[in-house]
Amino acid sequence: MLDPSVNQRFSSRTGLLLSALGIAVGTGNIWRFPRIAAQTGGDEGAGAFILAWLVFLFLWSIPLIIAEYALGRKFRSGVIGIFLQAVGKKLSWMGTFVAFVSTAIAFFYTVVVGWCIYYFMYSLTHSLPNTTPDAMAVWDQYQGGNWPFLFHSLAVLLGALAIWKGIRSIEKVNKILIPVLLVIVLISVIRAITLPGSGAGIKYLFTPQWSQLKEPATWLAALTQNAWDTGAGWGLFLTYAAYMQSRHQVVKNAFITGIGNNTVSILAAIMIFGTVFSVLGNEMGMSQAETLEVMRTSGPASTGLTFIWMPQLFARMVMGKPLAILFFLGLSFAGFSSIISMFELSTRVLLDTGLKRSQAIGVVVVVVYLLGLPSARNLNLLSNQDFVWGIALMISGAFIAFAVLRSKIPLIAAEINSIPKDWKVGKAWTIIIRFFIPIAALALLVWWMFLSATVFAPDEWYNPFNPYSVMTCLVQFTLVLTLFILFNRLIMRKMKI
Repeated sequence: MLDPSVNQRFSSRTGLLLSALGIAVGTGNIWRFPRIAAQTGGDEGAGAFILAWLVFLFLWSIPLIIAEYALGRKFRSGVIGIFLQAVGKKLSWMGTFVAFVSTAIAFFYTVVVGWCIYYFMYSLTHSLPNTTPDAMAVWDQYQGGNWPFLFHSLAVLLGALAIWKGIRSIEKVNKILIPVLLVIVLISVIRAITLPGSGAGIKYLFTPQWSQLKEPATWLAALTQNAWDTGAGWGLFLTYAAYMQSRHQVVKNAFITGIGNNTVSILAAIMIFGTVFSVLGNEMGMSQAETLEVMRTSGPASTGLTFIWMPQLFARMVMGKPLAILFFLGLSFAGFSSIISMFELSTRVLLDTGLKRSQAIGVVVVVVYLLGLPSARNLNLLSNQDFVWGIALMISGAFIAFAVLRSKIPLIAAEINSIPKDWKVGKAWTIIIRFFIPIAALALLVWWMFLSATVFAPDEWYNPFNPYSVMTCLVQFTLVLTLFILFNRLIMRKMKI
Protein backbone atom coordinates (compact mmCIF):
# COMPACT_ATOMS: atom_id res chain seq x y z
CA MET A 1 0.00 0.00 0.00
CA LEU A 2 1.36 3.40 -0.97
CA ASP A 3 1.94 6.08 1.68
CA PRO A 4 -1.19 8.28 2.20
CA SER A 5 0.80 11.41 1.32
CA VAL A 6 0.83 10.40 -2.38
CA ASN A 7 -2.90 11.17 -2.50
CA GLN A 8 -2.53 14.70 -1.14
CA ARG A 9 -3.44 17.67 -3.31
CA PHE A 10 -2.51 21.35 -3.25
CA SER A 11 -5.18 23.14 -1.20
CA SER A 12 -5.34 26.12 -3.55
CA ARG A 13 -4.11 27.44 -6.87
CA THR A 14 -2.07 30.04 -4.98
CA GLY A 15 -0.27 27.29 -3.08
CA LEU A 16 0.45 25.45 -6.34
CA LEU A 17 1.76 28.56 -8.10
CA LEU A 18 3.97 29.65 -5.21
CA SER A 19 5.41 26.13 -4.93
CA ALA A 20 5.97 26.02 -8.70
CA LEU A 21 7.73 29.40 -8.49
CA GLY A 22 9.83 27.84 -5.74
CA ILE A 23 11.01 25.30 -8.31
CA ALA A 24 11.77 27.93 -10.92
CA VAL A 25 13.24 30.70 -8.78
CA GLY A 26 16.64 29.65 -7.48
CA THR A 27 20.19 30.87 -7.08
CA GLY A 28 20.54 30.78 -10.88
CA ASN A 29 18.14 33.73 -11.15
CA ILE A 30 20.04 35.95 -8.74
CA TRP A 31 23.69 35.21 -9.46
CA ARG A 32 23.91 33.13 -12.64
CA PHE A 33 21.61 35.12 -14.92
CA PRO A 34 23.36 38.50 -14.42
CA ARG A 35 26.76 36.87 -14.97
CA ILE A 36 25.65 35.12 -18.17
CA ALA A 37 24.12 38.39 -19.42
CA ALA A 38 27.44 40.15 -18.81
CA GLN A 39 29.44 37.35 -20.46
CA THR A 40 27.17 37.18 -23.51
CA GLY A 41 26.66 40.93 -23.92
CA GLY A 42 28.70 42.89 -26.44
CA ASP A 43 30.53 46.19 -26.17
CA GLU A 44 27.29 48.15 -26.52
CA GLY A 45 24.97 46.10 -24.35
CA ALA A 46 23.32 42.80 -23.43
CA GLY A 47 19.89 43.53 -24.91
CA ALA A 48 20.31 41.04 -27.78
CA PHE A 49 20.88 38.24 -25.27
CA ILE A 50 17.81 39.36 -23.28
CA LEU A 51 15.71 39.23 -26.46
CA ALA A 52 16.95 35.74 -27.40
CA TRP A 53 16.40 34.59 -23.80
CA LEU A 54 12.78 35.81 -23.93
CA VAL A 55 12.23 34.00 -27.24
CA PHE A 56 13.32 30.70 -25.69
CA LEU A 57 11.05 31.28 -22.70
CA PHE A 58 8.19 30.65 -25.14
CA LEU A 59 9.93 28.05 -27.34
CA TRP A 60 11.55 25.88 -24.64
CA SER A 61 10.59 26.61 -21.04
CA ILE A 62 6.84 27.19 -21.14
CA PRO A 63 6.11 24.32 -23.61
CA LEU A 64 8.11 21.92 -21.41
CA ILE A 65 6.41 23.16 -18.24
CA ILE A 66 3.04 22.56 -19.93
CA ALA A 67 4.22 19.04 -20.84
CA GLU A 68 5.35 18.32 -17.26
CA TYR A 69 2.13 19.66 -15.74
CA ALA A 70 0.07 17.59 -18.19
CA LEU A 71 1.97 14.32 -17.63
CA GLY A 72 2.08 14.68 -13.84
CA ARG A 73 -1.60 15.56 -13.65
CA LYS A 74 -2.51 12.62 -15.91
CA PHE A 75 -0.46 9.83 -14.32
CA ARG A 76 -0.28 10.96 -10.65
CA SER A 77 3.07 9.33 -9.86
CA GLY A 78 6.70 10.13 -9.29
CA VAL A 79 9.00 10.72 -12.26
CA ILE A 80 9.87 7.04 -12.84
CA GLY A 81 6.25 5.97 -12.42
CA ILE A 82 5.12 8.60 -14.92
CA PHE A 83 7.62 7.37 -17.53
CA LEU A 84 6.62 3.76 -16.83
CA GLN A 85 3.02 4.60 -17.72
CA ALA A 86 3.86 7.01 -20.54
CA VAL A 87 6.55 5.15 -22.50
CA GLY A 88 6.26 1.56 -21.25
CA LYS A 89 8.60 -0.70 -19.26
CA LYS A 90 11.32 -1.11 -21.89
CA LEU A 91 12.05 2.61 -22.14
CA SER A 92 11.22 3.65 -18.59
CA TRP A 93 14.95 3.91 -17.83
CA MET A 94 14.55 7.39 -19.34
CA GLY A 95 12.51 8.38 -16.29
CA THR A 96 15.18 6.95 -13.99
CA PHE A 97 17.75 9.12 -15.76
CA VAL A 98 15.59 12.26 -15.42
CA ALA A 99 15.09 11.55 -11.71
CA PHE A 100 18.80 10.91 -11.20
CA VAL A 101 19.91 14.12 -12.91
CA SER A 102 17.87 16.32 -10.57
CA THR A 103 19.03 14.28 -7.58
CA ALA A 104 22.67 14.52 -8.70
CA ILE A 105 22.27 18.30 -8.88
CA ALA A 106 20.91 18.23 -5.32
CA PHE A 107 24.17 16.61 -4.15
CA PHE A 108 26.12 19.81 -4.78
CA TYR A 109 23.24 22.31 -4.73
CA THR A 110 22.86 21.80 -0.96
CA VAL A 111 26.55 22.72 -0.64
CA VAL A 112 25.97 25.99 -2.54
CA VAL A 113 22.91 26.81 -0.42
CA GLY A 114 25.14 26.20 2.60
CA TRP A 115 27.43 28.96 1.32
CA CYS A 116 24.45 31.33 1.05
CA ILE A 117 23.30 30.58 4.60
CA TYR A 118 26.84 31.11 5.92
CA TYR A 119 27.20 34.48 4.17
CA PHE A 120 23.79 35.55 5.49
CA MET A 121 24.92 34.74 9.03
CA TYR A 122 28.33 36.34 8.43
CA SER A 123 26.68 39.55 7.18
CA LEU A 124 24.58 39.64 10.35
CA THR A 125 27.50 39.24 12.74
CA HIS A 126 30.58 40.73 11.02
CA SER A 127 31.72 43.84 9.22
CA LEU A 128 31.69 43.45 5.46
CA PRO A 129 35.09 43.06 3.72
CA ASN A 130 36.32 46.23 1.98
CA THR A 131 38.97 44.72 -0.30
CA THR A 132 39.39 41.67 -2.50
CA PRO A 133 42.08 40.14 -0.20
CA ASP A 134 39.72 40.56 2.77
CA ALA A 135 36.83 39.03 0.81
CA MET A 136 39.03 36.12 -0.29
CA ALA A 137 40.13 35.63 3.33
CA VAL A 138 36.49 35.20 4.39
CA TRP A 139 35.95 32.69 1.60
CA ASP A 140 39.19 30.78 2.27
CA GLN A 141 38.51 30.63 6.00
CA TYR A 142 35.13 29.07 5.31
CA GLN A 143 36.41 26.57 2.76
CA GLY A 144 39.50 25.66 4.80
CA GLY A 145 37.61 24.51 7.87
CA ASN A 146 34.67 22.24 8.62
CA TRP A 147 32.09 24.93 7.88
CA PRO A 148 31.16 23.47 4.43
CA PHE A 149 30.17 20.16 6.04
CA LEU A 150 28.16 21.87 8.78
CA PHE A 151 26.19 24.13 6.45
CA HIS A 152 25.75 21.36 3.87
CA SER A 153 24.14 19.24 6.60
CA LEU A 154 22.00 22.21 7.72
CA ALA A 155 20.66 22.70 4.17
CA VAL A 156 19.90 18.97 3.89
CA LEU A 157 18.09 18.81 7.23
CA LEU A 158 16.02 21.95 6.52
CA GLY A 159 15.03 20.49 3.15
CA ALA A 160 13.94 17.24 4.80
CA LEU A 161 11.92 19.12 7.41
CA ALA A 162 10.10 21.11 4.72
CA ILE A 163 8.83 17.98 2.93
CA TRP A 164 8.18 15.91 6.08
CA LYS A 165 4.38 16.10 5.81
CA GLY A 166 4.26 15.98 2.05
CA ILE A 167 2.68 18.58 -0.15
CA ARG A 168 0.91 20.14 2.85
CA SER A 169 4.15 21.23 4.49
CA ILE A 170 5.73 22.08 1.10
CA GLU A 171 2.81 24.39 0.34
CA LYS A 172 3.00 26.09 3.77
CA VAL A 173 6.75 26.67 3.52
CA ASN A 174 6.55 28.12 0.00
CA LYS A 175 3.69 30.43 1.01
CA ILE A 176 6.23 32.07 3.33
CA LEU A 177 9.46 31.70 1.34
CA ILE A 178 8.37 33.01 -2.05
CA PRO A 179 6.50 36.19 -0.98
CA VAL A 180 9.35 37.12 1.38
CA LEU A 181 11.88 36.45 -1.40
CA LEU A 182 9.95 38.67 -3.82
CA VAL A 183 9.80 41.48 -1.25
CA ILE A 184 13.56 41.20 -0.69
CA VAL A 185 14.22 41.36 -4.43
CA LEU A 186 11.97 44.41 -4.84
CA ILE A 187 13.63 46.24 -1.93
CA SER A 188 17.06 45.44 -3.38
CA VAL A 189 16.03 46.65 -6.85
CA ILE A 190 14.63 49.93 -5.49
CA ARG A 191 17.89 50.53 -3.60
CA ALA A 192 19.99 49.65 -6.65
CA ILE A 193 18.22 51.99 -9.07
CA THR A 194 18.58 54.91 -6.62
CA LEU A 195 22.38 54.56 -6.49
CA PRO A 196 24.38 57.23 -8.34
CA GLY A 197 25.62 55.85 -11.65
CA SER A 198 23.38 52.78 -11.58
CA GLY A 199 21.61 53.94 -14.73
CA ALA A 200 24.69 53.11 -16.81
CA GLY A 201 24.48 49.47 -15.78
CA ILE A 202 20.74 49.24 -16.39
CA LYS A 203 21.17 50.93 -19.77
CA TYR A 204 23.87 48.41 -20.72
CA LEU A 205 21.62 45.51 -19.65
CA PHE A 206 18.80 46.51 -22.01
CA THR A 207 20.72 48.07 -24.92
CA PRO A 208 20.69 45.62 -27.87
CA GLN A 209 23.73 45.10 -30.05
CA TRP A 210 21.77 43.76 -33.00
CA SER A 211 24.76 42.14 -34.70
CA GLN A 212 24.88 39.62 -31.84
CA LEU A 213 21.64 38.05 -33.04
CA LYS A 214 23.62 36.69 -35.98
CA GLU A 215 25.87 34.75 -33.59
CA PRO A 216 24.83 31.17 -32.70
CA ALA A 217 26.56 31.61 -29.33
CA THR A 218 24.01 34.25 -28.31
CA TRP A 219 21.04 31.98 -29.00
CA LEU A 220 22.64 28.93 -27.45
CA ALA A 221 23.57 30.83 -24.29
CA ALA A 222 19.97 32.08 -24.11
CA LEU A 223 18.60 28.56 -24.46
CA THR A 224 20.99 27.23 -21.82
CA GLN A 225 20.02 29.92 -19.35
CA ASN A 226 16.32 29.25 -19.92
CA ALA A 227 16.82 25.59 -19.03
CA TRP A 228 18.65 26.63 -15.87
CA ASP A 229 16.35 29.53 -15.06
CA THR A 230 12.93 27.94 -15.10
CA GLY A 231 13.59 24.33 -14.06
CA ALA A 232 11.83 23.16 -17.23
CA GLY A 233 12.92 19.64 -18.15
CA TRP A 234 14.22 18.77 -14.69
CA GLY A 235 11.23 16.57 -13.79
CA LEU A 236 10.42 18.82 -10.82
CA PHE A 237 7.16 20.09 -12.31
CA LEU A 238 6.25 16.49 -13.10
CA THR A 239 6.46 15.75 -9.38
CA TYR A 240 4.43 18.72 -8.16
CA ALA A 241 1.85 18.22 -10.92
CA ALA A 242 0.95 14.84 -9.40
CA TYR A 243 -0.54 16.83 -6.51
CA MET A 244 -2.58 19.23 -8.67
CA GLN A 245 -6.33 19.26 -8.30
CA SER A 246 -8.18 18.29 -11.46
CA ARG A 247 -9.66 21.81 -11.69
CA HIS A 248 -6.22 23.48 -11.68
CA GLN A 249 -5.30 24.88 -15.07
CA VAL A 250 -2.22 23.64 -16.92
CA VAL A 251 -1.50 26.24 -19.60
CA LYS A 252 -2.26 29.35 -17.55
CA ASN A 253 -0.18 28.05 -14.65
CA ALA A 254 2.72 27.23 -16.97
CA PHE A 255 2.70 30.76 -18.39
CA ILE A 256 2.48 32.34 -14.93
CA THR A 257 5.32 30.14 -13.67
CA GLY A 258 7.62 30.83 -16.62
CA ILE A 259 6.93 34.56 -16.90
CA GLY A 260 7.07 35.00 -13.11
CA ASN A 261 10.43 33.27 -12.97
CA ASN A 262 11.93 35.36 -15.78
CA THR A 263 10.60 38.52 -14.16
CA VAL A 264 12.60 37.68 -11.03
CA SER A 265 15.68 37.14 -13.21
CA ILE A 266 15.26 40.55 -14.84
CA LEU A 267 14.79 42.24 -11.46
CA ALA A 268 17.88 40.47 -10.11
CA ALA A 269 19.87 41.60 -13.16
CA ILE A 270 18.74 45.22 -12.65
CA MET A 271 19.86 44.98 -9.01
CA ILE A 272 23.26 43.45 -9.84
CA PHE A 273 24.07 45.61 -12.88
CA GLY A 274 22.92 48.78 -11.11
CA THR A 275 24.94 48.02 -7.96
CA VAL A 276 28.10 46.91 -9.75
CA PHE A 277 28.17 49.82 -12.22
CA SER A 278 27.44 52.31 -9.44
CA VAL A 279 30.19 51.19 -7.08
CA LEU A 280 32.87 50.07 -9.55
CA GLY A 281 32.18 52.66 -12.22
CA ASN A 282 30.87 55.70 -10.39
CA GLU A 283 32.78 55.40 -7.07
CA MET A 284 35.94 53.51 -8.02
CA GLY A 285 36.36 54.97 -11.50
CA MET A 286 36.54 51.69 -13.42
CA SER A 287 35.74 51.77 -17.12
CA GLN A 288 32.76 49.87 -18.50
CA ALA A 289 35.08 47.18 -19.86
CA GLU A 290 36.76 46.74 -16.45
CA THR A 291 33.40 46.63 -14.68
CA LEU A 292 32.08 43.98 -17.07
CA GLU A 293 35.24 41.93 -16.60
CA VAL A 294 34.49 41.74 -12.86
CA MET A 295 30.98 40.52 -13.64
CA ARG A 296 32.16 38.01 -16.22
CA THR A 297 34.87 36.42 -14.10
CA SER A 298 33.31 33.48 -12.34
CA GLY A 299 36.02 32.78 -9.75
CA PRO A 300 36.34 29.44 -7.93
CA ALA A 301 33.21 27.36 -8.55
CA SER A 302 31.48 30.44 -10.06
CA THR A 303 31.71 32.33 -6.75
CA GLY A 304 33.48 35.49 -7.95
CA LEU A 305 30.68 38.03 -8.30
CA THR A 306 28.37 36.70 -5.60
CA PHE A 307 30.69 35.84 -2.73
CA ILE A 308 33.85 37.83 -3.47
CA TRP A 309 32.67 41.10 -5.05
CA MET A 310 29.12 41.68 -3.77
CA PRO A 311 30.17 41.91 -0.08
CA GLN A 312 32.79 44.50 -1.05
CA LEU A 313 30.25 46.49 -3.05
CA PHE A 314 27.76 46.49 -0.19
CA ALA A 315 30.54 47.58 2.19
CA ARG A 316 31.10 50.72 0.08
CA MET A 317 27.42 51.59 -0.10
CA VAL A 318 25.30 53.72 2.23
CA MET A 319 23.03 51.26 4.12
CA GLY A 320 25.01 48.49 2.44
CA LYS A 321 25.07 46.12 5.42
CA PRO A 322 21.26 45.78 5.66
CA LEU A 323 21.15 45.26 1.91
CA ALA A 324 23.87 42.59 2.13
CA ILE A 325 21.85 40.81 4.81
CA LEU A 326 18.75 40.93 2.62
CA PHE A 327 20.70 39.85 -0.47
CA PHE A 328 22.12 36.70 1.13
CA LEU A 329 18.84 35.93 2.90
CA GLY A 330 17.07 36.14 -0.46
CA LEU A 331 19.74 33.98 -2.06
CA SER A 332 19.30 31.40 0.73
CA PHE A 333 15.51 31.42 0.32
CA ALA A 334 15.81 31.03 -3.46
CA GLY A 335 18.15 28.06 -3.11
CA PHE A 336 16.11 26.49 -0.33
CA SER A 337 12.85 26.58 -2.31
CA SER A 338 14.60 24.67 -5.11
CA ILE A 339 16.08 22.12 -2.69
CA ILE A 340 12.57 21.36 -1.45
CA SER A 341 11.40 20.40 -4.95
CA MET A 342 14.52 18.26 -5.60
CA PHE A 343 14.02 16.39 -2.32
CA GLU A 344 10.33 15.85 -3.02
CA LEU A 345 11.17 14.45 -6.47
CA SER A 346 13.49 11.82 -4.98
CA THR A 347 11.13 11.10 -2.09
CA ARG A 348 8.12 10.61 -4.36
CA VAL A 349 10.07 8.11 -6.47
CA LEU A 350 10.80 6.09 -3.32
CA LEU A 351 7.17 6.39 -2.16
CA ASP A 352 6.14 4.72 -5.42
CA THR A 353 8.19 1.67 -4.37
CA GLY A 354 6.07 1.25 -1.23
CA LEU A 355 8.26 3.00 1.35
CA LYS A 356 6.65 5.20 3.99
CA ARG A 357 7.38 8.92 3.72
CA SER A 358 9.56 8.96 6.84
CA GLN A 359 11.62 6.05 5.44
CA ALA A 360 11.92 7.65 2.00
CA ILE A 361 13.02 10.99 3.46
CA GLY A 362 15.57 9.20 5.61
CA VAL A 363 17.08 7.54 2.54
CA VAL A 364 17.17 10.86 0.65
CA VAL A 365 18.83 12.68 3.56
CA VAL A 366 21.55 10.06 3.98
CA VAL A 367 22.28 9.72 0.24
CA VAL A 368 22.30 13.47 -0.51
CA TYR A 369 24.44 14.25 2.53
CA LEU A 370 27.02 11.52 1.86
CA LEU A 371 27.27 12.11 -1.89
CA GLY A 372 27.46 15.85 -1.31
CA LEU A 373 30.51 15.58 0.96
CA PRO A 374 33.06 15.40 -1.90
CA SER A 375 31.65 18.62 -3.40
CA ALA A 376 31.68 20.26 0.04
CA ARG A 377 35.40 19.63 0.30
CA ASN A 378 36.59 19.90 -3.32
CA LEU A 379 35.49 22.85 -5.44
CA ASN A 380 36.90 21.29 -8.61
CA LEU A 381 34.63 18.29 -8.12
CA LEU A 382 31.66 20.56 -7.43
CA SER A 383 32.40 22.47 -10.65
CA ASN A 384 32.63 19.19 -12.53
CA GLN A 385 29.27 17.94 -11.25
CA ASP A 386 27.70 21.32 -12.03
CA PHE A 387 29.11 21.12 -15.57
CA VAL A 388 28.18 17.48 -16.25
CA TRP A 389 24.65 17.36 -14.87
CA GLY A 390 23.85 20.85 -16.13
CA ILE A 391 24.46 19.56 -19.65
CA ALA A 392 22.40 16.46 -18.83
CA LEU A 393 19.35 18.68 -18.32
CA MET A 394 19.17 19.01 -22.11
CA ILE A 395 18.84 15.23 -22.36
CA SER A 396 16.18 15.25 -19.63
CA GLY A 397 14.16 17.84 -21.53
CA ALA A 398 14.29 15.73 -24.69
CA PHE A 399 13.19 12.64 -22.73
CA ILE A 400 10.18 14.49 -21.31
CA ALA A 401 9.19 15.63 -24.81
CA PHE A 402 9.51 12.00 -25.94
CA ALA A 403 7.23 10.88 -23.08
CA VAL A 404 4.54 13.26 -24.34
CA LEU A 405 4.92 11.89 -27.88
CA ARG A 406 4.68 8.27 -26.70
CA SER A 407 1.55 9.15 -24.73
CA LYS A 408 0.03 10.28 -28.04
CA ILE A 409 0.31 14.03 -28.16
CA PRO A 410 -3.21 14.58 -29.62
CA LEU A 411 -4.69 12.84 -26.56
CA ILE A 412 -2.56 14.89 -24.17
CA ALA A 413 -3.53 18.10 -25.99
CA ALA A 414 -7.21 17.13 -25.91
CA GLU A 415 -7.02 16.47 -22.18
CA ILE A 416 -5.38 19.86 -21.58
CA ASN A 417 -7.99 21.59 -23.74
CA SER A 418 -10.81 20.01 -21.73
CA ILE A 419 -9.78 21.77 -18.50
CA PRO A 420 -12.39 24.44 -17.65
CA LYS A 421 -11.30 28.10 -17.84
CA ASP A 422 -7.83 27.18 -19.11
CA TRP A 423 -6.18 28.39 -22.29
CA LYS A 424 -6.00 25.96 -25.20
CA VAL A 425 -2.92 24.42 -26.72
CA GLY A 426 -2.84 24.29 -30.49
CA LYS A 427 -0.60 23.08 -33.29
CA ALA A 428 2.25 25.37 -32.21
CA TRP A 429 2.73 23.47 -28.93
CA THR A 430 2.58 20.15 -30.76
CA ILE A 431 5.24 21.27 -33.27
CA ILE A 432 7.50 22.57 -30.51
CA ILE A 433 7.28 19.33 -28.50
CA ARG A 434 7.55 17.07 -31.54
CA PHE A 435 10.38 18.85 -33.36
CA PHE A 436 11.92 21.90 -31.71
CA ILE A 437 12.68 20.51 -28.22
CA PRO A 438 14.56 17.40 -29.47
CA ILE A 439 16.47 19.38 -32.13
CA ALA A 440 17.35 22.16 -29.67
CA ALA A 441 18.47 19.65 -27.04
CA LEU A 442 20.73 17.88 -29.55
CA ALA A 443 22.13 21.18 -30.85
CA LEU A 444 22.84 22.42 -27.35
CA LEU A 445 24.47 19.15 -26.33
CA VAL A 446 26.73 19.20 -29.39
CA TRP A 447 27.54 22.87 -28.77
CA TRP A 448 28.58 22.26 -25.17
CA MET A 449 30.72 19.33 -26.22
CA PHE A 450 32.32 21.52 -28.88
CA LEU A 451 33.05 24.26 -26.33
CA SER A 452 34.50 21.69 -23.97
CA ALA A 453 36.85 20.41 -26.67
CA THR A 454 37.88 23.83 -28.00
CA VAL A 455 37.58 26.27 -25.06
CA PHE A 456 37.16 24.65 -21.65
CA ALA A 457 39.66 21.80 -22.03
CA PRO A 458 41.17 21.96 -25.54
CA ASP A 459 44.32 20.04 -24.65
CA GLU A 460 42.64 17.37 -22.53
CA TRP A 461 39.24 16.81 -24.14
CA TYR A 462 39.91 13.05 -23.96
CA ASN A 463 40.77 13.07 -20.21
CA PRO A 464 37.77 12.02 -18.06
CA PHE A 465 39.47 13.46 -14.96
CA ASN A 466 39.58 16.97 -16.39
CA PRO A 467 36.48 18.65 -14.87
CA TYR A 468 35.46 20.37 -18.14
CA SER A 469 36.43 17.82 -20.78
CA VAL A 470 34.18 16.13 -23.32
CA MET A 471 35.20 12.76 -21.92
CA THR A 472 34.15 13.53 -18.34
CA CYS A 473 30.60 14.07 -19.64
CA LEU A 474 30.58 11.04 -21.93
CA VAL A 475 31.99 8.71 -19.26
CA GLN A 476 29.53 9.78 -16.57
CA PHE A 477 26.53 9.81 -18.93
CA THR A 478 27.45 6.38 -20.31
CA LEU A 479 28.03 4.87 -16.87
CA VAL A 480 24.72 6.10 -15.46
CA LEU A 481 22.65 5.23 -18.54
CA THR A 482 24.23 1.77 -18.81
CA LEU A 483 23.41 1.00 -15.18
CA PHE A 484 19.82 2.20 -15.55
CA ILE A 485 19.28 0.20 -18.74
CA LEU A 486 20.82 -2.97 -17.26
CA PHE A 487 18.79 -2.73 -14.04
CA ASN A 488 15.64 -1.39 -15.69
CA ARG A 489 13.59 -4.53 -15.11
CA LEU A 490 14.60 -4.70 -11.46
CA ILE A 491 13.73 -1.02 -10.91
CA MET A 492 10.37 -1.44 -12.63
CA ARG A 493 9.52 -4.44 -10.44
CA LYS A 494 9.96 -2.20 -7.41
CA MET A 495 7.36 0.27 -8.67
CA LYS A 496 3.89 -0.15 -7.12
CA ILE A 497 2.18 1.60 -10.01
